[in-house]
Amino acid sequence: MVAPLQAGLPGAGLVAIVVTALVTWLFYAVTLHLAATFFVGDVPTQPAAAAAVAPAVVSLLLQQYAGSGLLILVSVLATVAVDFAAVSYAYGLEWRSTAPLVALHVAFATLLGFALNNIFGFV
Repeated sequence: MVAPLQAGLPGAGLVAIVVTALVTWLFYAVTLHLAATFFVGDVPTQPAAAAAVAPAVVSLLLQQYAGSGLLILVSVLATVAVDFAAVSYAYGLEWRSTAPLVALHVAFATLLGFALNNIFGFV
């Protein structure tokens, strides 16, 4: 059975899926740690690494459905909602304190994503 994320692509396989998941997880963990350091102060990296797994998995699973404008919006909102819950749990924050941290995380991830795309031209 071919994985739905990699169906019909050359070089598709388990290694490609695992590496993509690890790179996405690392990207979310780094940007979350930057946002948490900016918002909370000096924090360990472990909560960021733990919380970054959930939005990475959700964004990778929903990317196959994000073909049109509305589905892209649904995919982004679902990823942010899962990120909100994971950050709240990992850092032990109340919902009111989690909102600015998640907003910073989204901003940092967006800016770093655009910068890396401009440097390396992934798209």
